[in-house]
Order: sequence, then C-alpha cells, then structure tokens
Amino acid sequence: MLIQLAEDLPAYFYEVFVTRFDFWLVFGILAQLVFGSRFILQWIASEREGRSVMPLSFWFLSIVGGLMTLVYGFVRKEPVIIIGQGLSTGIYVRNLSLIFRERRRRSQRDFDAASTDPR
Repeated sequence: MLIQLAEDLPAYFYEVFVTRFDFWLVFGILAQLVFGSRFILQWIASEREGRSVMPLSFWFLSIVGGLMTLVYGFVRKEPVIIIGQGLSTGIYVRNLSLIFRERRRRSQRDFDAASTDPR
C-alpha cells in the first residue's frame, strides 16, 4: 500500500501541477502567498515588539488574500474554499471596523482630555 502510494505520487503531482497548469492555478498560488505572508508579517512585528502583536497590515493582507482565494474558489467551483473564505473575509472586515472604531474613540477621548486640560 505504502509502496504503491509512493509510486503514484509523481503521477499525482504531475496531474495537479502540470496538466492543470493555467492562469487560475497561478492566481490561486499567488493568493495563498499573499494570504500566508500575513503570518510572516505578524511574526516579524511580534519579534520587534518582544510580545505578540497583530499589526493593522495583518488584517489588510487577510482581506486581500482571502478575497483572492475566494475568487479562485468561485472560478474553480470549490465549495470548501468558497464557504471558508467567504466567512473568514467577513470576520477580517469586522475586525478592521472594530479597530477603527476603537481608534476613533481613543482619538475623541484624547481630544476631550486636551480641550478640558486647564494648562
């Protein structure tokens, strides 16, 4: 069984990556690279801070990579990708809206504190 699997592996990879090679395969791979780059970015930001941080660009890469992967899923008619990226992208957008709402609140608090400061 294992030997047969090892013998069939080159044929499998040939079929997946060579016979199915087209623009959309390249697009899908690029989408995965964009999507995956967000983790490298998050890791670098955390190392610089010396603690776990989630930079704003993480969410933008999540949205761009997620939308690209969603398009790929629609073109390839892949329901697992469509469901996964459709839901995930909504969550990424929601996270950005929460981040921007908190920034507006913080900015307003800072403005209010500065305008009431008697100095």
